[in-house]
Amino acid sequence: MGLCSRCVDIGVGLLLTFIVLRRPWGVTSGFALWGAKFFYAVGIPVETWPYWKWQVAAIERSVFADSTSVMNFGIVLGALIAAGLAGKFNPVKRINLRDAGTAIVGGLMLGYGARLAYGCNIGAYLGGITSGSMHGWLWLVFAFAGSMVGTRVRHLIGMDPAPVTAK
Repeated sequence: MGLCSRCVDIGVGLLLTFIVLRRPWGVTSGFALWGAKFFYAVGIPVETWPYWKWQVAAIERSVFADSTSVMNFGIVLGALIAAGLAGKFNPVKRINLRDAGTAIVGGLMLGYGARLAYGCNIGAYLGGITSGSMHGWLWLVFAFAGSMVGTRVRHLIGMDPAPVTAK
């Protein structure tokens, strides 16, 4: 499958999502909902927070009633199936403390940044560009700059990725 056909596949997916859900494709709002549901379940009154005041019903309903969450589950399941079919499914059984720490800090930074930007590379970038909004293009510029900084930080702490070799 070439790059051009992958772009067409993504475009069709974006279009179908817009037709079915009547909004651009999003990812991170599902994760925010999962966190809110967890806090709500342990007694933290998230329904009083400004962000959640108008969506208390979403916190109280099943996670499967949320279209973004269902799509997120589909992405994870699809990635697992694709890795298995490609013979690349190889979960790491042991992870060192540095790798775990950088994964946690990086994930929290990405999640926080995505919520500040009202979306990740899917909702803010692709959704922004396909809906004709300038914010998608601005997202691209700042994501590129952030990637440059992140790559340098990885180098400074000795976490250079393995070189990619062509097949």
